[in-house]
Amino acid sequence: MPGLVIDSDDHKLLRESVGKIAGKYGAAYFLDRSRNHQKVDELWADLGAAGLLGVHLPEEYGGGGAGLSELVIVIEELAAHGIPLLLTVISPAICGSIVAAHGSATMKADWLPGIADGTKKMAFGLTEPDAGSNSHAVTTTARKDADGWTISGGKYFISAADEADAVLLVARDADVEGGKRAPLSLFVVPTDSPGLTMQPLDTAVVSPDHQFTLFLDDVHVGPEALIGQAGKGLYHVFAGLNPERILASAISNGIGRYALSKAVSYAKDRTVWSVPIGAHQGISHPLAESYVAVELARLATQRAAELFDRGGDAAEAANIAKFAAADASLKALDQSIQTHGGNGLSREYGLADLWFAARLMKTAPVSREMVLNFVAQTSLDLPNSY
Repeated sequence: MPGLVIDSDDHKLLRESVGKIAGKYGAAYFLDRSRNHQKVDELWADLGAAGLLGVHLPEEYGGGGAGLSELVIVIEELAAHGIPLLLTVISPAICGSIVAAHGSATMKADWLPGIADGTKKMAFGLTEPDAGSNSHAVTTTARKDADGWTISGGKYFISAADEADAVLLVARDADVEGGKRAPLSLFVVPTDSPGLTMQPLDTAVVSPDHQFTLFLDDVHVGPEALIGQAGKGLYHVFAGLNPERILASAISNGIGRYALSKAVSYAKDRTVWSVPIGAHQGISHPLAESYVAVELARLATQRAAELFDRGGDAAEAANIAKFAAADASLKALDQSIQTHGGNGLSREYGLADLWFAARLMKTAPVSREMVLNFVAQTSLDLPNSY
């Protein structure tokens, strides 16, 4: 399927490089590892060694020196091969982007080369049980002491914490009056720090990247753990949130492409009443409509990434792309399952297992309701609802 997105020659080569590695493993590998609660360490190592995980990170710290547009291709192409890796959005994209933008030279040297080549991973700790999309409601606190900071609190739905070397953590300044309005700061907290424990969350998502609740009981970190300036965390974190939305869109778009490719192949091969089922408009029209939606979402994602790479205000574009891609992906996957009939629910065909991963993107990393709030209040200049 040709698609509406037109790649440059360099982007074509990048897409081919990802495709070769993804094809070496395939959807069956991803699903087998996910179902058996195993990691995809070999795949991750190959992606890192090929320079694909850090394609957007600065060259002086082991990255490829490219932009978010290139990382979109990497993440989308993996998902288009049936490998939607949540950790690609978290470690290289959110955490890598924040460290690259606001970390000290020492922090960049310590973390970015490993994030880029896959030998180090970082989780992102923002959400809490009572502070999901609302970063202003964060209650985890950081108190300055003689030789660093002491952090206490808890985080919820933290992806891949068990395989991360550190968590990029959002905490509120305990020494500043103002309660929930006290300023936020960002810290890189090693996962082996005394006082940090994690508890798995049981979810229906079939993925090698699992979810965790984190508990921080007087976890001490040195002054070098602070990212940027104390109290500027809300500003610093936005270096990662727009990339997060754009790259979540890339995962959704890849899932949509994968679902459609499976459906089209099946609709051509499956014969009922002497003709391929794809000859019937009851099959072909819904697939064509799903294709239109996925391609429009891909264009929106490409536009958002280009805006970000040029240093423009990509917030509106990132939110719109995320909204469109999540809906289009889920619709395409559902129609692919329907096209397969009973086989769509068979593990052999590997479609139903992806449903919850696709559905997750309507809720995370930002819910569709919060996207609509943003568009209503920012794009349409309607009164704030909160």
